[in-house]
Amino acid sequence: MSISNEDENDTPQDPVAGSLLDAAYDCIAAFGLRRITLTDVARQAGVSRPTVYRRWRDVNTLVADLLTREMHAALVTAAQQAGPADGPGGVRERLVREASELLRALRGHPLLTRILETEPEALVTYTFQRLGSSQRGALELLRPQITAGQADGTVRAGDPDALARMVMLQVQTTALSWRLVDDVLPLDRLTEELRRLLDSYLRPEEA
Repeated sequence: MSISNEDENDTPQDPVAGSLLDAAYDCIAAFGLRRITLTDVARQAGVSRPTVYRRWRDVNTLVADLLTREMHAALVTAAQQAGPADGPGGVRERLVREASELLRALRGHPLLTRILETEPEALVTYTFQRLGSSQRGALELLRPQITAGQADGTVRAGDPDALARMVMLQVQTTALSWRLVDDVLPLDRLTEELRRLLDSYLRPEEA
């Protein structure tokens, strides 16, 4: 399966759709991504197949919406846990905390972990080729923070969109590729290294 519709199909907001996404989550946890079908989701949710098909044309679009929902929740949680921008580093310091909290959330997320274990190729499109709605949502949170950091002097000058994309790219790459460094950089050390990297990247250049 290749997830290819995340940027085309917004997550439905009706309560039944939410229950179906919960059922899809449970199916992936139980069977893995390769084996999930819309029939499985309908059975897990206790509804008819047409109820699912009216909302998603195939498994790809359903799983894409599920990923969008889960990643949005991780972004919101990371933003809440980062706290206020009242330290000496202002907005930059808060943004770096937020990125490190997001890394922890993604690193331990059951759905993402399951996909990486069973079908990592499903994430290839959004890792190497184009932005999905989850990534665009992250950029929508990052850009205004970078602009605010530039205004308070704690973030270096530059195109806020370009800086936001580099921050997103670094967090995404670290979250998806942690196994490559886990022998020398377990989660706590990996998080600290990410914080150092992002702080150095965003810190204003000395005159």
